[in-house]
Amino acid sequence: MNTLSYKTISANDATVDKNWVVVDAQSQILGRFASEVAKMLRGKHKPNFTPHVDCGDNVIVINAEKIRLTGKKWNEKVYVRHTGYPGGQRIATPKILMEKAPRTLVEKAVKGMLPKNRLGRKMYTNLYVYAGSEHPHSAQQPKEVKL
Repeated sequence: MNTLSYKTISANDATVDKNWVVVDAQSQILGRFASEVAKMLRGKHKPNFTPHVDCGDNVIVINAEKIRLTGKKWNEKVYVRHTGYPGGQRIATPKILMEKAPRTLVEKAVKGMLPKNRLGRKMYTNLYVYAGSEHPHSAQQPKEVKL
């Protein structure tokens, strides 16, 4: 057996193939849905996954306003942020966020599941979330993916 024929192929920016996919969030549970989207953004579903390269797909999420949360999380889960000023701690529940901007729930959940570095911020730019069922990316001919 020729052992030289078994080479580990490492992807780079030139050899990676990025696809466009559409994922429907209607009646999906937020955390489970976000983890699958994060895997797609990272590229872990591909055989040539390389940890230090952005080899994930461009993911379009539609129907973000129809996402589900289990239990009492609509009222009891809190998103905490700070303005930077003294006494500037702000708290929001998923119910409040959904009224203001429905896409933020999905965006925050997916962003929290990506790496916390330059590569993770680059991967996050490949996520496109829309509240309704329409999206402006039909020119890219995205494939429909069922989760």
